Amino acid sequence: MAVDIYLTFNGNCKEAIEFYSEAFDTETSHLMTFGEAPPNPEYPLPDEAKELIMHGRLTINGSTIMFSDTFPGSQVVAGSNISLAIQSADRDFIQDSFEKLKQGGNVKMELQETFFSKCYGSVKDRFGIEWQLSYEEK
Repeated sequence: MAVDIYLTFNGNCKEAIEFYSEAFDTETSHLMTFGEAPPNPEYPLPDEAKELIMHGRLTINGSTIMFSDTFPGSQVVAGSNISLAIQSADRDFIQDSFEKLKQGGNVKMELQETFFSKCYGSVKDRFGIEWQLSYEEK
């Protein structure tokens, strides 16, 4: 059984999805805005929410990650309670993704050989999300 990760952002969800799509060389699936959702007369949608992302999805190396903006008036502290681990048998993919993720971010551990991986690194990206990337030999 897969575990899907859901990340919530403070209004910059679309930018984050585009960034991760590029970093991991994957296609962006349909993005649904709050404005595209069926209206609920009991909870009218504020104008500032109409273009915010209600749901988005990426498949990264076989795993599904889902995304959303928080509803206006709510706040999210990004990256304080989650770390995403990406493992791949393609060392070039690990190195390329790591280089892209660290742009504007903070490297926690440069890519290097460890006792559990020939190439492992950790980076907190510019959106505050911590990623662990690991090359796993076949």
